[in-house]
Amino acid sequence: MLREQSVVENGFFGEFGGSYIPEALQKVLAELADAFDTYKDDPEFQEDFRFYLREYVGRENPLTFAKNLTEKQGGAKIYLKREDLNHTGAHKINNVIGQILLAKRMGATRIIAETGAGQHGVATATACAMFDIPCTIYMGKLDTERQALNVFRMELLGAKVVAVESGQGRLKDAVDSALNDLVENYDHTFYLLGSAVGPHPYPTIVKHFQAVISEESKRQVLEKEGKLPAAVVACVGGGSNAIGAFAHYIDEPEVRLVGAEPAEAPTMTEGVSAVIHGFKCLTLLDENGEPQPTYSIAAGLDYPGVGPEHSHLKTIGRAEYVTVSGEEALDAFQELSKTEGIIPALESSHAVAEAMKLAKTLSKDDVIIVNLSGRGDKDVNQVFEKLNK
Repeated sequence: MLREQSVVENGFFGEFGGSYIPEALQKVLAELADAFDTYKDDPEFQEDFRFYLREYVGRENPLTFAKNLTEKQGGAKIYLKREDLNHTGAHKINNVIGQILLAKRMGATRIIAETGAGQHGVATATACAMFDIPCTIYMGKLDTERQALNVFRMELLGAKVVAVESGQGRLKDAVDSALNDLVENYDHTFYLLGSAVGPHPYPTIVKHFQAVISEESKRQVLEKEGKLPAAVVACVGGGSNAIGAFAHYIDEPEVRLVGAEPAEAPTMTEGVSAVIHGFKCLTLLDENGEPQPTYSIAAGLDYPGVGPEHSHLKTIGRAEYVTVSGEEALDAFQELSKTEGIIPALESSHAVAEAMKLAKTLSKDDVIIVNLSGRGDKDVNQVFEKLNK
């Protein structure tokens, strides 16, 4: 059983987290927290969750030894946790299934969500189609242009996609719009938040449902190698895939936890403690103390803050966070494609790039697990354009 490390009753991870939201929403999120506490350990809820993960999402997914990539790096064995093989193509569906089952038990008649690269939006639209619940997806206008194919997928699945033109027209602005919607429609609307961010209890809820990633990988690596990995590597934007990949290793101090974030949005290496979107975390701020404009080649990592538990793990030294440039991610995107026949998402490519560097510094007896958070179909056109400029 996964323990909810570092969480206290008011939703803080050390100094990070909390719930800094309008009074009208405090009651709504208190009801959500109560419902989550009631159902997360309920046998019938757990059975439903596992059923849909197995029969609809297609779990469990493999822990694949990247033999060719390993040999090319000349160091530690590199294993890929294949979240790219999930239905809808990314880890996002794990959390979506858990939250939509929670929403149904709470009597919600409408779902809203935010999305950056579109994978959370596609997963939400998919589940809403299956459960016959109307949904609205907020997406920054720039991201709708970068990820036009995912916009079409969401609309094909029956979702209403709202292109947010305010601010930079990116993920932060989509979250702002979703929160505004919730304030106006909280009596019948469930906000299905996709990353391990936001006011309490969202970071804990998302971690709980994404922890299936490390639950599986820990069992799988012990079966394959007879030992724990030397390191687990995952990309970090808001932090949902990474906290899921880390969760069952947090209490294993010999396992290094490595988060790879875009060099163009170095939240964990340059951010300061501040409140954003109703919670306190490490945040990139401009000279006016406002969230700093960010950019990443990977739309899903384009966020000026990060999950509060990641902020805490960085502060106490339990996890380490490094930056990976867009050029390095592009190189890793091509390298994994050519050596293993696996096209990774640009988000995941940041983790692959870091694992390639890390492997060379470790022994051939060591093992690295890379969380391959999503597949790269959505990014092929963008990469084509960049490589052919």
